[in-house]
Amino acid sequence: MGRIKTKQIKRVTRQLLALYSERFTSDFVQNRNMLASLTVTHSPKLRNLIAGHLTKLVKAQKTKLAAEKIVQKIVL
Repeated sequence: MGRIKTKQIKRVTRQLLALYSERFTSDFVQNRNMLASLTVTHSPKLRNLIAGHLTKLVKAQKTKLAAEKIVQKIVL
């Protein structure tokens, strides 16, 4: 089991992903640096939690798109 993310982390992450989805990748370090340039966080721990959750969501989004492509190929 992983650590539970608070509602604040999830809310901020969803907002950032909606606004800047093209800037975030599946690499944690790049997301952390991009987050530092886009926002002002109160602590490095908070920035890292948000960057980690962003990375997780971007990876899930990519695997979902890949799975949909595979299903489309099978159907055709």
